[in-house]
Amino acid sequence: MKSSIQFILSMIIFGTIGLVVRYIDLSSSETAFLSSSIGFLFLTLVFINKRKSFSWQKIKSCGIFLFLSGIALGGNWIFLYQSYEYTTLTNATLGYYFAPVFVMLLSPIFLKEKLSFKKLICIFVAVLGMMFIVGNGVSASGREDLIGIILGLIAAAFYAALMLLNKFIKEMNRLEVTIIQLLVTALILLPYVLITEGLNMLSVSSSSIPFIIFLGIVNTGIGFWLFFSGMEKLKGQSIAVLSYVDPFVAILISGLILQEQFTLLQIIGGVLLLGSTFASGNKVSQNTRVRQTILVYVWVT
Repeated sequence: MKSSIQFILSMIIFGTIGLVVRYIDLSSSETAFLSSSIGFLFLTLVFINKRKSFSWQKIKSCGIFLFLSGIALGGNWIFLYQSYEYTTLTNATLGYYFAPVFVMLLSPIFLKEKLSFKKLICIFVAVLGMMFIVGNGVSASGREDLIGIILGLIAAAFYAALMLLNKFIKEMNRLEVTIIQLLVTALILLPYVLITEGLNMLSVSSSSIPFIIFLGIVNTGIGFWLFFSGMEKLKGQSIAVLSYVDPFVAILISGLILQEQFTLLQIIGGVLLLGSTFASGNKVSQNTRVRQTILVYVWVT
């Protein structure tokens, strides 16, 4: 019961990211840099407090995948945060949750996994749902909504790359992997931010500072801490089901707090998209559940 509560709390925290980012007066790359840096520092303190040490031999053996996954994580955050600037929180979230579809399509190529008839149907339904969402965005608000949805899909593509890369990182503690990925993301984003934005971060508005701290410590640090603590004693199937608390919370925030309007097409598209990704992971074998546990871990990164 405790594990379920911890995991649900982590999903609720992740579901508030879009709301928090809305109140940060910085570019998406600056926001991603700060969240990864603060999150790295917080989780490193947690790691040390648990009296654990880094396995440098394992880090070295997985170095290329850790480096590439750090790049994927940075790209994922940058495009997701940009998506929030152009479209509704609901559209950005639903576009982002297209990532599992990309993974299903790419798994036969990179992971040599068979694409079953059931998954083909789920992919078709998910694409149909996304077409409804995109069609709604074009007809409702025009160009900006469409740009936001496309940015969400690009973020989903980076997310899918992160999922696939993490499949090749084995025999390492999940918390350890996340700490290193956050460090790599921060180190890669630092020169990019300095070149594109200069020292603009130093003149950030005082109203943004509490939200930056919240994003780094709560949304990234505490969110991952609760996630790993809860995941330890949960089965892969339970993790897959409970992970849908994240988009549910984001959509609730979109409607109740941000007062963003939903259309019938958007609701239908969202149900088709989330329903298909849920169905694709249902009734899995024990071996698949173990793999799914790792998959859901990167799904909420």
